[in-house]
Amino acid sequence: MSSQRLALRVTETSPSIGLLNEGALHAALKQHYGGGDAQFEVPFSGFVADVVRDGTIFEIQTSSFSGLERKMRTLAEQCPVVLVHPIAAQKTLVRVKDMASGEVIRRKSPKKGKLCHILSELVYLPNLLNHPNFAVEVALIEEEQHSVFDAKARRGRGGWRTRGRHLVDLVDCLRIDSLEDLLQFVAAPLDSPFSTQDLAIAMGEPVWLARQLAYCLRHGGLATVCGKQGNALLYELNH
Repeated sequence: MSSQRLALRVTETSPSIGLLNEGALHAALKQHYGGGDAQFEVPFSGFVADVVRDGTIFEIQTSSFSGLERKMRTLAEQCPVVLVHPIAAQKTLVRVKDMASGEVIRRKSPKKGKLCHILSELVYLPNLLNHPNFAVEVALIEEEQHSVFDAKARRGRGGWRTRGRHLVDLVDCLRIDSLEDLLQFVAAPLDSPFSTQDLAIAMGEPVWLARQLAYCLRHGGLATVCGKQGNALLYELNH
């Protein structure tokens, strides 16, 4: 769909509606995927699109994909949609211990995200990956997570409250245009039929991640359950 046709569906509304609750990470990614003559916070088919650029909607989702299917499907029926999701390859925890003194504690988080961790979100949208107008872009980033100490948290025992996520660097990105693209997460040859344990070995990843890939492939129609081995389901790819 051309940007001219897309513009015909745009209606006026207050741009502050989406901006009021926008976090720093969301705003930074929105600017990254914008640029040029991009439009921001665009009312479209009953929803608000984060970025519209060259006739394509870029929707930035820094949290779970749960509950997004209706919006994404509605938008994809009208024009190309790219759903952008950041995963932190490296996270620095920045904790403000004392607001008055400004004392800050910084440390690296031991958790390191990978591109394949997008599977944890794609389980909410496996069928959409078959839509010709829908794609997912995984943004592998370095980020800072800012927290403040709240003495009233945890029933007066005190605790840290996250105040925001901040983009430090964009390390890598991966575009997923179809369900078949998920097979790139399978690094080694995979015999058929296969179990999720076999899939985990071929991926070089934990079984829980292999289960998520198997779920996406099965519910997206790219794999079929063809039997059982003990209590484990066996799958085959529908090529």
